[in-house]
Amino acid sequence: MEISGDDFEALVEEALAELPEQLVEGLDNLIFVVEDEPEDGSDTLGVYEGTALTERGDYGYGQLPDRIVLFQGPLSRMCLDEDELYDEIWITLVHELGHYHGIEEDALHELGWG
Repeated sequence: MEISGDDFEALVEEALAELPEQLVEGLDNLIFVVEDEPEDGSDTLGVYEGTALTERGDYGYGQLPDRIVLFQGPLSRMCLDEDELYDEIWITLVHELGHYHGIEEDALHELGWG
């Protein structure tokens, strides 16, 4: 589906506001970013870049923020309408926040967040 960058970002903001409280409570040094396409040319929907909470140790002061990146191109291409796109954005945010919290890929799929 075709969607403008502004409209896509509005869906991301809406999805962020609807995330489960246990996933967003206590977020620390994390930013959310929208990019057009993954650099590797894949159909990756999103990625978490950073150090998971379970591995942080002396992490903190002076560290650049961790990032959750959503890729507008792959997300919008897989959807037929705005409702489906919203759902995929929400699922991708939950998935990447799972990684932020240190949940491994297999466990995310078992939880239905894959």
